[in-house]
Amino acid sequence: MTVFDQAHELKENLPAYLTQAYEPGHEVIIVDETSTDETPDVLKLYKQGYPILYSTFLPKQRNVRVRRKMAINLGIKASKYDWLIFQNIHNKPKGESELQTIVEALDEDAELTLGYINKKGIRLQSFASYDEACYHILKSERKLKHVYNRRFLNYFWGRYNFMIIRKDVSYDVLKYFEQKVSPFSLLNYRLHIILKNIFNRSETTVLKLE
Repeated sequence: MTVFDQAHELKENLPAYLTQAYEPGHEVIIVDETSTDETPDVLKLYKQGYPILYSTFLPKQRNVRVRRKMAINLGIKASKYDWLIFQNIHNKPKGESELQTIVEALDEDAELTLGYINKKGIRLQSFASYDEACYHILKSERKLKHVYNRRFLNYFWGRYNFMIIRKDVSYDVLKYFEQKVSPFSLLNYRLHIILKNIFNRSETTVLKLE
């Protein structure tokens, strides 16, 4: 996760990530994009009680797209596992077993999986190759800050909430995070995603979480 001035969200949601009941073990990596609030203090406090939490910071960058790419790049380098989840601190896990449930349903033959959070649970959309998800990434990254709390028809619009990806191809996906996209291209991406997701719902996995 990358954060910027999100001390409140960290206090509210970070414990739910740190206490996931996942037997193989997991780590939580947070890259602070040079926050000006209490974010560094909150991270320092939680690191004292949770060894699985690792945090670092990114020097201030002017370009938002490049900043996000560089921050995630730092997180990838710090990770020690073969599978990564690009998550947002706004999305609080629905229970201690959420990670275990997701992993058990994950298609390990897919290079990339997108997760959509709704009121009933989570929908997973797998892609054999990360390039097949390029329209989703290019479109969603442009307006990502507007979809944090939306839960209505996210899947049909391609507004994913988190991304699961193999570490060996994760660096390649970052190229989509900084590409400039014209309004006309965004419209084409939107139409492509809507049509694909309307007619291919059977290719996804729906998880009901309590």
